[in-house]
Amino acid sequence: MDFRLIFFEILWLFTLLALAQPSPALQQRISDAIKDAANQTNPDYTAFVNPFIGTAKDGNVCPGASIPFGMVKFSTDMTGYAPAGYVSNVSEYIRGLSPLHDSGTGSSLGTYGNFEIMPVLCPGGFETCTTSLNGRQRFRKPDSDDGAPGYFSLTLDNNIKMEATPTRRSGLERFTFPPNTKPYFVLDLANDLPVSFAGGELNIDPELGRITIGGRYGSSFGPGRFNYQAFACYDLLDGGKQKLEEFGVWTADNYGLNAKGLGLTHLNLSLNLIGGVYQSGALFSLLPENPEANELNVRVGISFRSTEQACANAESEIGSATFDEIRERARLLWLEKLSRIEIDVAGSPPNVTEMLYSSLYRSFLTPNNATGESQGVFADTNAFYFDSLYCSWDTFRTFFPLLSLHSPVEYAQIVDTYIDGWRKHGWMPECRANNLQGWTQGGTSADNIVGHFAVHYYNEAQRLGIDLQELYQAMVTDAEVNPPEWNIQGRQVNVYKQYGYVPFAVLDTSSTGRQTREGSRTLEYAFEDFAIRQVAQLLDKPEDVERYTNMSLFYRNIWDTSVESDGFKGFFQKRYSNGTFFYNNPIDCSPNDKNETRACSLQGTNTNGFYESSSWEYSLFVPHDTAYLIELIGGRETFVKRVDHFFDKGYYLAGNEPSFQTPVEYHYADRPTKSVQRVREVVFQNFGIGPGGLPGNDDQAAMATLLAFHILGLYPVPSTTQYLVLSPMVPRYTIHNPFLGVSTTVRVVNYDAKSVAEKIPPGASAYVKDITVLASDGTVRWSTVEDPATNGTATPSRGSRCHFDFYDTFRLGGEIVITLTPDTHHVDSCGGSLPDSISTGGWNKARK
Repeated sequence: MDFRLIFFEILWLFTLLALAQPSPALQQRISDAIKDAANQTNPDYTAFVNPFIGTAKDGNVCPGASIPFGMVKFSTDMTGYAPAGYVSNVSEYIRGLSPLHDSGTGSSLGTYGNFEIMPVLCPGGFETCTTSLNGRQRFRKPDSDDGAPGYFSLTLDNNIKMEATPTRRSGLERFTFPPNTKPYFVLDLANDLPVSFAGGELNIDPELGRITIGGRYGSSFGPGRFNYQAFACYDLLDGGKQKLEEFGVWTADNYGLNAKGLGLTHLNLSLNLIGGVYQSGALFSLLPENPEANELNVRVGISFRSTEQACANAESEIGSATFDEIRERARLLWLEKLSRIEIDVAGSPPNVTEMLYSSLYRSFLTPNNATGESQGVFADTNAFYFDSLYCSWDTFRTFFPLLSLHSPVEYAQIVDTYIDGWRKHGWMPECRANNLQGWTQGGTSADNIVGHFAVHYYNEAQRLGIDLQELYQAMVTDAEVNPPEWNIQGRQVNVYKQYGYVPFAVLDTSSTGRQTREGSRTLEYAFEDFAIRQVAQLLDKPEDVERYTNMSLFYRNIWDTSVESDGFKGFFQKRYSNGTFFYNNPIDCSPNDKNETRACSLQGTNTNGFYESSSWEYSLFVPHDTAYLIELIGGRETFVKRVDHFFDKGYYLAGNEPSFQTPVEYHYADRPTKSVQRVREVVFQNFGIGPGGLPGNDDQAAMATLLAFHILGLYPVPSTTQYLVLSPMVPRYTIHNPFLGVSTTVRVVNYDAKSVAEKIPPGASAYVKDITVLASDGTVRWSTVEDPATNGTATPSRGSRCHFDFYDTFRLGGEIVITLTPDTHHVDSCGGSLPDSISTGGWNKARK
């Protein structure tokens, strides 16, 4: 054994671990841009974005080149756990650059990663090129990773630089090889991140300088029996500036197979029935126009329909445009989206500015607009078609509510996708991954998504292309019609309606699904029924309002008053059909659970009763009726102590969706200053501007939009038009709604940057004293400022220090003035009405 070799390998590994990615120049560039923006009237908001936030600590963010909601996201694929392809961990290898990725998904197998291309050096010529995954993989050059909205680059440790810039369904890849080296490329047919190749074909046309490629692949978060199709078109000649010299095909494995066919132009492979990785693809060399620069451009088109359409997409979206021209087009698309929220950059802490715009950027990465590319039952649909909806359980809480404030057109297009899912499959999708139905998690969270749209844009729905009667019919189907298989769509409706909760260990003779998560499914079903109730109220259906109001209260049927944990009594528990509760320790599946092997997700062995959560966490989740939950817990004082204990004891999970509203729930106990303190703590303990700046998986920008709301000093109540008011972390911001043609400015009086910290220092203004809502002409719509004519109170239907309504604020435009104070004693109450709950008469009349 050569101990010197082992020593140097260990030294090399530690050297890698000590290196930083992305490039330090990226952060310096962002910091300089934020500083310079203080003197600019029209700053470039794309310059504030750090695409690499969330690329470490299992944030699963894709930093690749994309346009808003683009179908392509060009990024490198790496070894190890890398669901989005890229990770900042420098001990992982790069195995290629590919055009298809998702961002912020938790699939353990990864998603997409199709059609990897890897530039390689082959000093001995064609036959010596390394083509297999293990053979071609390389480390990257230290501090070389870089990116911006619409651009991605990385340099390999052999000094080959890879860059990419996108359109919606295509893009340009640019490769710069070291001087005096011959550029070779390995293009992969059969490998994707989930290792799911189910057969495909590759063809090389040497006259056109074109390679077409396509196949069938498996879902990253759904049944393994489902396959989707994907196709690519690689144009290699750059309009005649480059020459295809050598070309052929290859097959390889990790056990000695390394076969190449120089001059061969065709591969046609079926599914490898015996299993294992079937590695194959094209191998070719290109001669650049300028051998000294050794820079080459490859045009890539992608389609989910055919290779012909993939080529057409590249021709129509790129044509003969240069790399820099495409990059600038992409930047302008991003600038338009990011400018929908404009802040006072000069007065805001730089890290907050970077976090906000990076979060807003990620909120436009997915879902992927694949309109015109639909397949299967959606082929040739007239509706908009968005892919990668995984999963609605993650996104209904903050992602879609933020979209509702500034992008109703895009929101309506995605709602059209959800309704079309009902048209084609019979139920709206809960989770769509890779153009395929994925696993359900909490039931039919699509109801909350389309419901939130309906209550915000009732008056504009028709102009936005949405038939609200059809939308409502889709919601009712989710609530009333049992699917044959609720693993992938719908709910286990029959037993839920029969017992008033989802029973444990029940005989179900009419539908199939994994019999787990009975507690969390009951809670989610109830909130989904509340969403239906809200739309029924909009559409003047009083009988349905009563029915779904009652069903939204089914959550009460799983409250077990006998369960005690840490001195607190009463927790949600799963329940047998005979009414007997099944005891689960509320600590199970929490961060304090000592059993590290306990199943807490979709496993059949999950006996906990809750999905990715504990009873401690879900026992604070009743967004539509928190007032009654407070009574179940023992009143406001006990509730406040319990929420304090929840955080102080470590049950809170910043990266888990059922906890999203919990830091703000002090509002419902009339203690809003504690909400402000807790949110500051949550933000600065869990979020940052480095690669590890997320508390886990971004969950398709669920974390990004939660952070954005916290920074803006708001929290949405899904399926309602009510917004809970916190303390903005910036002194001023404006939200533009281009469809409504209105802009709403939030101005903070007595803003104190010192309060924007994990612990608010004594004397720092951070707590809401008053709110005044002004029309565009400066007249007062309503105010909490004491007025003798109103006995010093706000109009209850309009709001208080704790909340206001979309119809009085962001829908009309104007100005919202939030006055802060350091005095917690005099403002630790809502100073008027508490946020709404069903049990206290909340939402008793639809806003229209």
